[in-house]
Amino acid sequence: MSAPVTERRADRARRSRAIWLGWLFAAPAVIMYATFVLRPLLLTVQYSLYDWNGIGASTWVGLDNYRRLLTDEDLSASILHAFELIIFFSGVPVILGLFVAATIRDIAQSRLAVVARTVLFLPQVIPLVAAGIMWSWLLSTTGTANELLSAVGLGDLTRAWLGDFGTALPAVGVIGAWVLVGLCTLLLLAGMSKIDPSLYEAARLDGAGPVREFLSITLPSLRQEIGVCVTVTVIAALASFDIVYIATQGGPGNATMVPGLEIYYLAFSEREVGMASALAVALIVLVLACVLPIQRLTRDGSR
Repeated sequence: MSAPVTERRADRARRSRAIWLGWLFAAPAVIMYATFVLRPLLLTVQYSLYDWNGIGASTWVGLDNYRRLLTDEDLSASILHAFELIIFFSGVPVILGLFVAATIRDIAQSRLAVVARTVLFLPQVIPLVAAGIMWSWLLSTTGTANELLSAVGLGDLTRAWLGDFGTALPAVGVIGAWVLVGLCTLLLLAGMSKIDPSLYEAARLDGAGPVREFLSITLPSLRQEIGVCVTVTVIAALASFDIVYIATQGGPGNATMVPGLEIYYLAFSEREVGMASALAVALIVLVLACVLPIQRLTRDGSR
């Protein structure tokens, strides 16, 4: 047998061993992922095709649960509420984060910038349950928000912000915005730190002001970071549960009912596991339908 043939066979054997060794190292993670992610996901899809109370025998209903999802006004309303929360959970934090990050960047070397970053990121450290309880106190009838309004002569505007049909959902949105604005600010600030300072120097030499610099240099350079922020915050809005459950439990009435909370009530209170599973599958599809276009639009065109 010639030497080149022997070398090729030895090379193939080494590559084969390397591949199997790689799979061996990855096997624990693959097994855990398949057991705790893929299997529950497939079971959820399976349960969505049955009428089942979680204990007794199940009955095959096919796509009836999905038909009910499209025709039941309460279930449809919970999905619409989640899309309304995107304005607060995503729009407000990203826009505020852009301007706050641009401001902090200009004073990056000062102690004030360090304090600002710490204070803004603090809500990410606080558990969402604790944040919901805290804001429930602040927005209650005798809470700090109403006390401040009364102190400045706006007592006619006071109300139970989380108990009023017209303000409950926006109030929940404010809580979500407060939680997420710090994360968006730090992500965008990290993106701004990678922008070449010479671009700003050239823009100033051409007579560009701060607004023109922001629109022509900063904003286009943060395309990927903005994409990450929007993706994370949109998912947080569509999959919201903790804050809503602690602050309002879906009330008053169903004014703040969202899919995550509706799934919980259907599965554990009303014992409609099949319907809860169908709503969970629909929520997964909605999240993917929103996130994938965002990822495509904000992808770096240079790649």
